[in-house]
Parts: sequence; C-alpha cells; structure tokens
Amino acid sequence: MSEQRTAIVTGAARGIGAAIAKRLASDGHAVAVLDLEESACAATVDAVTASGGRALAVGVDVADEGGVTAAVERVADELGAPTILVNNAGITRDNLLFKMSVEDWDAVLGVHLRGSFLMTRAAQRHMTEATFGRIVNLSSTSALGNRGQVNYSAAKAGMQGFTKTLAIELGKFGVTANAIAPGFIETEMTAATAARLGVGFEEFKEYTAKQIPVARVGQPEDIAHTVSFLVSEGAGFVSGQVIYVAGGPRD
Repeated sequence: MSEQRTAIVTGAARGIGAAIAKRLASDGHAVAVLDLEESACAATVDAVTASGGRALAVGVDVADEGGVTAAVERVADELGAPTILVNNAGITRDNLLFKMSVEDWDAVLGVHLRGSFLMTRAAQRHMTEATFGRIVNLSSTSALGNRGQVNYSAAKAGMQGFTKTLAIELGKFGVTANAIAPGFIETEMTAATAARLGVGFEEFKEYTAKQIPVARVGQPEDIAHTVSFLVSEGAGFVSGQVIYVAGGPRD
C-alpha cells in the first residue's frame, strides 16, 4: 500500500472528475472534490465516504485567483497538505471561428489554462515542501484540432505545453507532471455535443465506436485508471508525457 496522500481533483462533481476522485479515494488517498458549486460535489463526496474514504467538498471558480488560494488553504487545513493535483475542470463553448465571441474564447481559456495555472501555483508549494508531488492535467484529442472548437483545441494544446514546462521546473523537487488526452468519453459533455449536432446519444456513440480501434467509446473510469497510475509512487520516472487515452493511436 502506498502512502496515503491528499489529492485535489477539480471539476469533480460529475463525469471524468468524479470517477477520478472515487478512484483516488479507493487507492487510499484523501480527496478534495472541487467544483464551481460546493453543493454539486455532494454525490461524489457521499460515494467516497460511503466506501470508507475521506473527502471534502469545496466550491471554487478555478479562474479566480483569490478563490483558488482560499480553496487550497482550506484543503491543507482540513484534509492535509495536497501533494496530488488533477486539473480536470473544463467547459466547452463550441462554435465556428467566424461566429465565436470573445467571451466564449476567454471563458474556455480562462477555466482550462488560467485555472490550471492558478491551481498548480497554489498547490506546488505543498509538493515542493514534501519533496513529492504528482500533477495530472487533462488535455484532449481536440488538441490536435477539431472543427468548431478553436477555443477548446487551443486550450487543450496549451495544457500540453504547460505540463511539459511544469515537469522541467518541478522535477528536481520530486514532482512529476503529466497530461492525459482523452478521446471520446461517455459523459454529460459528449451527450451535450450529440444534442448540439441534433443526433441521439446512443446513435452518436455507436457511430463513434466504429471509428475507434478498440471498437468502443471510453468511460470515465478509463481516465481514472490512468490517473491512478500517474500519481502512484511507482510512476516517479514518468514526467512531461502526454498520454492519449483514446482507444487507439493518435499523433
């Protein structure tokens, strides 16, 4: 059994973030469940505590500097110094370039890039003091380009450069940083994409699965399993990597 640590997972009220939080708790870690509304975190926290784990719900806008500072301090006070950080919080505001507003551009880059920067800057002090840290950032196959997602694609590509730089700067303190780039994962977000396209979700999943070498769409647990490995003691020599968890090869 590896040492119990305190983990922070952003955007953990539902979907991929919730699956990650539950998995890290089952691995023996205390988990801070962060999302925009603290009340929205209740289901994830309840699932963790029902299984005998420790969890704390924290409401925070990750793009707000003061809010992030307060949230990380609260986690440190109530659960212990966080040495695992999963930057999962994200939003989409899809549109074609010529129809995209500045507000939709700023909102997406604000949550993904500014949010990950603020969370990591606040948490890294605890990691360097402990001479142990694990940072996992959520990128996406959209980083390779995706029609109607110029903001999201730019943000998710930015997460990869952010990750590689963290690995270079923090490595000597025993801190690793890696990125996971999910392919199609069955979540509320992909269901919303299907709705936007005017396609039934089951039909959308069936069509997508035919394009994937393993012949199925991904589940949030697929991402959680990869996070579990990357934050483990044994993954200390894996840093600065982008792992495409997409059911097949991606460039």
